Amino acid sequence: MFTGIVRELGRVDAVEGGDGGVRLVVDAPETAAQAAVGDSVAIDGVCLTVVDASNGHLAFDAVPETLGRSTLGRLSSGSDVNLEPALRAGEPLGGHIVQGHVDGVGRVRALDPEGDGARLRVDVPTGILRYCVEKGSLTVAGVSLTVAELHDDGVSIALVPHTLAATTLGRRRAGDEVNLEVDVLAKYVERLLQHG
Repeated sequence: MFTGIVRELGRVDAVEGGDGGVRLVVDAPETAAQAAVGDSVAIDGVCLTVVDASNGHLAFDAVPETLGRSTLGRLSSGSDVNLEPALRAGEPLGGHIVQGHVDGVGRVRALDPEGDGARLRVDVPTGILRYCVEKGSLTVAGVSLTVAELHDDGVSIALVPHTLAATTLGRRRAGDEVNLEVDVLAKYVERLLQHG
């Protein structure tokens, strides 16, 4: 489990493999120093298992299911990524409950300055948008965010200066794809109502 609070910006060193799966090697000295093989780490919101942690680098294997549902298959050497180690018992839940199970991919429509921060507009697939509510939580590229405004085809989110500096969101451009995960509680409520 994660909270959507990014702990480190990493940089992809290598993407090895092909359609059958890839091994991602990420330069992440802070996270690697505390990680062990078998630990869970979210990369841009995707929960992956550490298969190697050495010399300031982390390695992960991503299978076709993961590559097909997220942006990970489009990463290349030099790509910046948001990193969050799994939540440990007793740590504060600063964001919201995030599983690291990406629901789909959205597309940045705009990132416009707004006061000291910025307003991020993301086009969200219809199947995901139905779980979004104004002032509700949405994970974008692994970052726990609050929906400021709903649109027929997406959401707007107000980003504070810290989020712009501490995550990759401040570098996003129109057309960029981002991993999306909705609040899991909304999906459970829908399921219960369908079968209740």
